[in-house]
Amino acid sequence: MYKTLIVVDNDDVCLNDNLPNIVSADVIGFDTYLNDYPKLNESTTRIINLCDTHQYLSRGYYCSLLAEARQHNILPSVKTINELRQLSIDEESIISFKNDVAVLNQQTFPQEYKVYFGKAEVPALQKLADRIFNLYPAPILNIIFLDMNEFSTFNVERFAFSALNKTQRKKFTEHLSDFTQTVWRMRKRPKKYRWDMAILVNPVETVPPSNKEALSRFVKAAAKHSIQAECVTIGQVRNITQYDALFIRETTAIDHHTYRLASKAENSGVVVIDDPASILRCCNKVYLHDAFNYQKVPSLKTEVISNCNEDSMSKLEAIFTYPLVLKMPEGSFSKGVYKVNDRQELQQKWQELLQESALILAQEYLYTEFDWRIGVLNGRAIYACRYLMARNHWQIYNHNVKRNTSGGFETLPTFEAPKTVLDAALKAAKIIGNGLYGVDIKHHNNHAYVLEVNDNPSIDHKVEDAYLGNELYMQIMSEFQRRLETRGR
Repeated sequence: MYKTLIVVDNDDVCLNDNLPNIVSADVIGFDTYLNDYPKLNESTTRIINLCDTHQYLSRGYYCSLLAEARQHNILPSVKTINELRQLSIDEESIISFKNDVAVLNQQTFPQEYKVYFGKAEVPALQKLADRIFNLYPAPILNIIFLDMNEFSTFNVERFAFSALNKTQRKKFTEHLSDFTQTVWRMRKRPKKYRWDMAILVNPVETVPPSNKEALSRFVKAAAKHSIQAECVTIGQVRNITQYDALFIRETTAIDHHTYRLASKAENSGVVVIDDPASILRCCNKVYLHDAFNYQKVPSLKTEVISNCNEDSMSKLEAIFTYPLVLKMPEGSFSKGVYKVNDRQELQQKWQELLQESALILAQEYLYTEFDWRIGVLNGRAIYACRYLMARNHWQIYNHNVKRNTSGGFETLPTFEAPKTVLDAALKAAKIIGNGLYGVDIKHHNNHAYVLEVNDNPSIDHKVEDAYLGNELYMQIMSEFQRRLETRGR
């Protein structure tokens, strides 16, 4: 049989709120818990910590810390307190969950609402409250909605019992009374794995690097390599050092949380793909062009351009024929890439792009029915795809239409890709590093031309895995396992 203790900041709280007469549990002040517990031969003890935990090393913090030292079951845990504290100081603490039909059918919602022991103030939001409480099991949580469409976007804050008004305290006490009579099952005890991995995703991305089924297969493959993997958003990753590995499956950029998180992970000794150096090198096409030139990687004729004036355009026209391609240094999934057909289009698009970047790239135009994508992991080709151009378009993605935004594809064993394509892909990837890359290549008249190296290549179920199936996910997780073994922790 277990015993439940409710710990508050001081005994005055007990008397003012008449808590001992409302709930079937012992209500004590922090000083009493500090000095009088643990007691000899006490039964299994559960602690509900209602002390204020806003301040680090506060009474509320020490209440949970002491409870864990005394092997008392505690709500909230020190880990939860720290996670909620980090949420409050992190600028990128937004959390997103995909809504269900029931939530979407609701007309209005409060901008803020409370969750008491996992129970929502608004019944229609109970499913959402369940998910939040599972992430951050704490007596009181304050949810602040930022958006409510296909995805719920919100912030989560801890909330002190002492800050509740009279009406809220009455509601809270009802849920407190119910909770003290339940069996605690806040989190399932996970299977013991050797390592923990965070797979960073963004549920609101229009074109994510991996679809839902692919992510599921990554998690299953990780488990077979003694890695417990979980998909998390940036809002859920508070302390990356709690993980042994980070696998970024969100589109990366330099001035972005993906790069900052990768840097933090690498500096902390966490095994990370994509590593920050790869992100830095792949995300800027100016770097790629210069590196390709220096290392003699076969690529299309490319010029780095800046000021847009008559002389500059004349020099460019002396090098290229129309049409030609203008590219933003940073971009993904064919974004920031434009075909211009004459000087008027060249000047217009050139001037537009210079508003966003001091340098842009001009590249010769070469139409092919498809582009090759060679997946490279640690210097070895692991998959090969041919991406067909989007319907009535010159790129594999057409972002100007609502349907059929991308062309078809054909996934082949790597040994069926032309040798010139494979050689070019491996040479280009070697310049970047030893991570996971997708090398885009045009093949024309038995010549390979590297377009770019992607540090965060698409790996979708039934596309890139169409030939290898689950083996593709196993190979990637095997590389994580190898690196974790090498790390020696």
